[in-house]
Amino acid sequence: MATHDLVIRGGTVIDGTGGSRREADVAIDGGRITAVGKVAGAGREELDARGLFVTPGFVDVHTHYDGQVTWENRLSPSSGHGVTTVVMGNCGVGFAPVRPGDQSLIVQLLEGVEDIPEVVMTEGIPFNWETFPQYLDAIAARQCDIDFAAQLPHSALRVYVMGERGVNLEPPTEQDLAEMRRLTTQAIQAGALGVTTSRNLAHRFRDGRLAPSVSTEEQELQALAAGLRDAGTGVFQMLPSTERSADEEFALMRRLATTAGRPLSFTLLQLSAKPESFERYAQEMARAWADGLEIRGQFYPRPIGILMGLDLSYHPFSLNPSFREIAGLPLAEKVARMRDPQLRKRLIEESPQDPNPFFLTIVNRSELLFELGNPPNYKGRPEDSIAARAKVLGINPRELVYDALLADDGHAILYAPSIVPETAVARAKEMLPRTGSMFGLGDGGAHYGMICDAAYPTYVLTDWLGSGGVTLERAVQALARDPAQAVGLLDRGLLRPGLKADLNIIDIDKLHLHPPRIQRDLPAQGKRLTQQADGYRATIVSGQITYRDGAATGALPGRLVRGARSAEAALA
Repeated sequence: MATHDLVIRGGTVIDGTGGSRREADVAIDGGRITAVGKVAGAGREELDARGLFVTPGFVDVHTHYDGQVTWENRLSPSSGHGVTTVVMGNCGVGFAPVRPGDQSLIVQLLEGVEDIPEVVMTEGIPFNWETFPQYLDAIAARQCDIDFAAQLPHSALRVYVMGERGVNLEPPTEQDLAEMRRLTTQAIQAGALGVTTSRNLAHRFRDGRLAPSVSTEEQELQALAAGLRDAGTGVFQMLPSTERSADEEFALMRRLATTAGRPLSFTLLQLSAKPESFERYAQEMARAWADGLEIRGQFYPRPIGILMGLDLSYHPFSLNPSFREIAGLPLAEKVARMRDPQLRKRLIEESPQDPNPFFLTIVNRSELLFELGNPPNYKGRPEDSIAARAKVLGINPRELVYDALLADDGHAILYAPSIVPETAVARAKEMLPRTGSMFGLGDGGAHYGMICDAAYPTYVLTDWLGSGGVTLERAVQALARDPAQAVGLLDRGLLRPGLKADLNIIDIDKLHLHPPRIQRDLPAQGKRLTQQADGYRATIVSGQITYRDGAATGALPGRLVRGARSAEAALA
């Protein structure tokens, strides 16, 4: 007679603490782990994990599934890479709160900042809410393959409170600040994990206008921090300005964390223009922790990079006037037209035109531009770049770019990392053991046609292990327990009796990352990049098997996570 819902037999357990691996069984009952060790009783279902690794489910604290969660049940691509909990609403953008009549404005903002096509959002998002608590109630009715939690976005909040004055970047009144503070507290009390903002000039409407949060003064950010303090829980998430120095931005973050009395998490980028800032932020994080301030930097395990292609959002010719004439054609027709020598000559000679300076920057990237290939190569050396190869050949690099885009009948993808990959990965590995550092910035649910970084857990497990002192035990801790702890979800991220039964069973020797591919499965037949992986033998959420060998089982145990979760409450 079965005594457990599910038993995983004989796997090598990596429990998420960073401690040594061990062979053990895992028993699960009622969505909770009930035993880790030798399990005598049988399970109604049993999984043979001999020769495989059993890990906690991974937690991704930086995603943008705020819209996707309203129209579909699979939070892909994250759920295909061992992730069992995602946190949405980062960078100050999201779909609530929003007043009737302002939905189009919010959609336009997300199109510019997160590269989600307007038609996809217009058709897919029901907007059956106004306030942030109402948004949480709406998504609480959703059933997904993994758990999801939300944060209050500053830009949406500013527009909700200030209307057109907020969009036009006017300063807030004292009444505006008091209302933002009140609504921040209200959102946290309703179940938001935190409040988020962006100060990055790249965050703009599609027409080039700055996102409402970007240029706000400190008093407005302090109002959000005070709202967290009033709630007594939650995290402040921020994308710092890249125009100001690391010292200036970190001093601001210290003041905000002090006001809030709560942890603060920020985007820790490797900047080619300011290479010293990465180390400065690390040093300041250590000092902050020594002073009792929990300030964490989210960094990516390889350089943040744009993917370009004829079937993607951007490529070096996509903003040229002559390309705009054919941009709407099916891919095959587009390729056929581009094989015309006269159009080729015209496109190579033209310059891009667009009101948004960030998108001009993207298409003008040329020094570090590589053919991604299959399997995907994220380690391109400068001498292997298209520009370097063109120099050796003595030709215009745009000619090589043009030919590369036409490869594979126009399906080829080019990779434009922000800095030299080898340098970026080496710095990232050095950052992992530093105080306050954590993986993040996967951006799942956004940048559908230009970034596919949500697969980073698989990248870490296939490219990081055994070098730079990174063990499987430390990698799993960094992918599971560390991010869960950072956002207060202490009921997950560890394999321990009493905690939530979110697990992965992994064949590490067969773990393989496939190249990104385009799928046309968004609302309005919109397209998005996705990326598959081999080697995940099973993913389990709340005790239910959601994926077997990468294939969805149809189980949808994922639910909205409202607010922080303590380990003590989980064990009660």
